[in-house]
Amino acid sequence: MNLRRDVFQAIADPTRRAILLLVASQSMTAGAIAANFDTARPTVSKHLQILTECELLKQEQTGREIYYHINAKKMKEVADFIEPFRQMWDDRFNKLESIMKKYKSK
Repeated sequence: MNLRRDVFQAIADPTRRAILLLVASQSMTAGAIAANFDTARPTVSKHLQILTECELLKQEQTGREIYYHINAKKMKEVADFIEPFRQMWDDRFNKLESIMKKYKSK
């Protein structure tokens, strides 16, 4: 059975977000990624599998090593989806700040 992974479920996990931050600046092997966590290597491998299935990470084989790196195109899709919500909340907080300043001045 082939499960379809949801990008937002994938990034909901703090370990997977930490992995994305790690490989954002440079490609890393699974072993190098796992060395940054206090969990078993198979656990990190499962996280990598989920991130790869969601296309947030790409794998690139160099010799015997597999390097993981960010899929910038997919990350941009996620950011583009979230942007209207960020803008909406910025607008709401700006309005609240304006109301609070008026309230304080009275």
